[in-house]
Amino acid sequence: MSTVTQNIDSAYKACANIVQQHYENFPVASVFLPKKLRRPISAIYSFARTADDLADEGELKAPERLVALEQYTQSFNDMLSGTEITDPILIALADTIKSFSLSPELFTDLISAFKQDITKTRYTNFDEILDYCQRSANPVGRLLLQLVNKDQPQVRQYSDSVCTALQLINFYQDIGQDYDENNRIYIAEDEMKAANINQKHFSQRINDDQFKQLMNQQIIRADNMLISGYPLCRHIGGRLGMELKMTIHAAHIVANKMLTTKDCFKRPRLSKSDWPVILFMSLFDITPKAMSGLV
Repeated sequence: MSTVTQNIDSAYKACANIVQQHYENFPVASVFLPKKLRRPISAIYSFARTADDLADEGELKAPERLVALEQYTQSFNDMLSGTEITDPILIALADTIKSFSLSPELFTDLISAFKQDITKTRYTNFDEILDYCQRSANPVGRLLLQLVNKDQPQVRQYSDSVCTALQLINFYQDIGQDYDENNRIYIAEDEMKAANINQKHFSQRINDDQFKQLMNQQIIRADNMLISGYPLCRHIGGRLGMELKMTIHAAHIVANKMLTTKDCFKRPRLSKSDWPVILFMSLFDITPKAMSGLV
């Protein structure tokens, strides 16, 4: 085995470790994936996870976070230009991009969204939130489509719906943490104003009927978007299609947990008893049931 091959194998192992160390409500690079996709998906996830952590984790102040992301962007650009790199994530990612002819701009879109997280903490309307999701979540889905040669317009539309919905559901399950740790609110200000909700609901964790109704509206909209993208699974097919079904069903269950909880600030978790349901629904290709009638 050549030294280059050894370095690439070690780099992918480092990415696999990163995947295993991070808790996710939604499966990432699981055993249901075809073996040939586990390594590239782990590399993509590790890149996004690292950039996201630079924007969110640790004790750095905002200007320092921006500098760290700029440096990470430069390292990514160096990798693209063929400059020798030592970061195992970027070594694995370089191999993935080359092997699957992935679009580099999708990775820079991700970084732009993470930079925005540092500088923008409020959103005037839902369109602004969708624009953020277009760069923070949708590129991941489009990269997956490129991995399996399914990057067609209709399939991209389904993928964007699923990825945006997953991002929104993640926002809604972390509303307390996002506000407490980073002073971020991912609920449109015009919708909050119409519901007579203000920042005090977040700072004081006011969990009244008005706030619950507003959150239910957010959750149902996101869940309907998620379900509208379910045909993506059938277009993809195979084991990756199965992985996507499990991801969508897991997110749908999380959305239902948020909808039925009394405390909007309590983060829902998938339990052991949820996974047999997720597996059954996925194996039999059962489309999640919309929740639009529950508001």
